[in-house]
Amino acid sequence: MAFHNSRSTLGVLFTTLVLFGVLVAVCIPSCTAQANFTTTDYENIQVALNLEYLEAVYFLWGAYGYGLDNLTPHLTEGGPKPIGVQKANLDNLTRDIVAQLGLEEIGHLTILQKELGRYYFPRVQLDLSEANWAKIIDNAFGEKLNPPFNPYKNSLNYLISAYTIPYVGLTGYVGTIPLLQGEGAKALVAELLGVEAGQDAVIRTLLYTVKDELVPPYKYTVAEFTEKISSLRNNLSHAFVDEGLEVPKSEGADGLVTGNILSANTYSLSYARTAKQVLETVYGTGNPSIPGGFFPKGGNGTIALGYLKS
Repeated sequence: MAFHNSRSTLGVLFTTLVLFGVLVAVCIPSCTAQANFTTTDYENIQVALNLEYLEAVYFLWGAYGYGLDNLTPHLTEGGPKPIGVQKANLDNLTRDIVAQLGLEEIGHLTILQKELGRYYFPRVQLDLSEANWAKIIDNAFGEKLNPPFNPYKNSLNYLISAYTIPYVGLTGYVGTIPLLQGEGAKALVAELLGVEAGQDAVIRTLLYTVKDELVPPYKYTVAEFTEKISSLRNNLSHAFVDEGLEVPKSEGADGLVTGNILSANTYSLSYARTAKQVLETVYGTGNPSIPGGFFPKGGNGTIALGYLKS
């Protein structure tokens, strides 16, 4: 009887080991993938890919007068050419900085293409024409500026226009990170966030040095331009997640200053935007189901397309 029990025990043990081996063989690849990116992770990062395309196109063209189609056409994957984008009339320092920002975006698209795989989509239709920029700035001021605002006219105008872009991506990444599950996804977005925050800080700093100067030929100062743009983005996002270069002292760092070199909350922490708020803002419509702004046909990816179909 004891011998029979021993054989039964060995049989159970053998069967258990076999099953464990099968589970290990099946689970290790899937668990590794789970640790890097989940399907939801890919879908959340896709929202940011729309903005990375926008930044790459605008900065490269602003500095060089050409963009991804000339430098890295494989990254566009055959997507439509942007509308109205052109080389800006920049001084040497600004052109140098903008060129660096554009080349950084090539790096971002390269790693996103590699990491997203089949979730990476072709460049979306972008509208960066003078007329569209004028409309966006007019919306910020609630009036038609005369002459229409032209971002390509000079370095100051271009920096003001650039103020509108990386910050939305920054807040989008801040809002995305808590939703991510895979370690690879968290690491990637944290690394992208670091550079987006740096880009926004550079643009804000350059503008801060001239914040009290008028923007010719208008009656508004640089600080007023940033305040109007930030207010518009707050309205489009339906939340207070955006601040200009000057704020009431009570809203400044530790409640002691009116200067606002970085946009941050009461604790000097970054504001966050949801995917919905990012789309509402860059569409310029306040509605993720209604395309417009920089994205006349809307964004791409599971989340963006889901809103467009709703």
